[in-house]
Amino acid sequence: MRFPTLLKFAATAMLGLSMLAGAAQAEPLAKDLFGAKRLPAVAAPQAFGFYSKGCFAGGMAIARDGPHWQAMRLSRNRRWGHPDLISLLERLSREAAQDGWPGLLVGDISQPRGGPMLTGHASHQLGLDADIWFTPMPARRLTNAERENVSAVSMLKGDSLYVDDRKWTPAHEAVLHRAASYKQVERILVHPGIKKKLCDTVRGDRGWLSKVRPFWGHHYHFHVRIGCPPGSTGCKRQDPTPRSDGCDKSLDWWFTDEPWRPAKGPAKPKARDIMTMAALPDACRAVLAAPSPASEMAVTLGGGGAATQAASQVAAPELPVLGYQEIDPASVLSAMPAGRVPRPSNRPALQ
Repeated sequence: MRFPTLLKFAATAMLGLSMLAGAAQAEPLAKDLFGAKRLPAVAAPQAFGFYSKGCFAGGMAIARDGPHWQAMRLSRNRRWGHPDLISLLERLSREAAQDGWPGLLVGDISQPRGGPMLTGHASHQLGLDADIWFTPMPARRLTNAERENVSAVSMLKGDSLYVDDRKWTPAHEAVLHRAASYKQVERILVHPGIKKKLCDTVRGDRGWLSKVRPFWGHHYHFHVRIGCPPGSTGCKRQDPTPRSDGCDKSLDWWFTDEPWRPAKGPAKPKARDIMTMAALPDACRAVLAAPSPASEMAVTLGGGGAATQAASQVAAPELPVLGYQEIDPASVLSAMPAGRVPRPSNRPALQ
């Protein structure tokens, strides 16, 4: 091949690569597409993908106020989840109140259709994760302004890795125990200092401690995660937690210098900030394109003791991968009696 021809070939190749790179950059970020959706996809409830790379259809919202809960940071529009999770949160709020917990302050769950968030979490993409403040619910209803600005309280003593005994109460242990008692709950993420506190103080049955996993952050709130729901064949499961109570050398590691050393080299971009739809399951495109319900209230688990009406009068498209149908919130309700979320610290791996 002659030199001028070689140069021409190289220039053409470079132009092609440049055009491909430009096309990749032009593809919208998945977080922008999912963050723009204000309501869920009218569909049979299903989760697609993994907790840090996926989406969900058929979501429901937990009401801003319930008999034993208040939702925080309302402007984020992250009160949405798979109906199994929303139903479990209602149950936890009610049964924890019977244990002596005043009520749940519910932080981030998911966006209406899941997917990567505009800010904050790496996970919470399948509607199967929820953050609950360690601060108990006050006896009065917080104003919208308070829900945006009031901060949760860290359970740690100053800048240490250890729990402040002036803040920690038996009720904190009880609400974690109650959450771990549910079969659907596979993991509860807490700060290593809180895990150590439980290891040092829990008496009697300690089997539930296997679900309580130490992780960066999580000293202001605990993170409840349920497993892939029945019918969600496109949901990727996590490996099961160890059978031991976790009060062993694996916990000791958190109290060495290694977990807290600053990362070396240039900071890598967060996955959510570069993730496009190509990184998500194909079903997530259908989730984005699906119709919305008639209103938010049509798919909200109400705080007045009854489910809201059917999800929507919008005709659902026939997409076999999603099995579209109207949502019936009443089918996921358990009996109800009448009547600044801290963003997680950077975390190298998903637990």
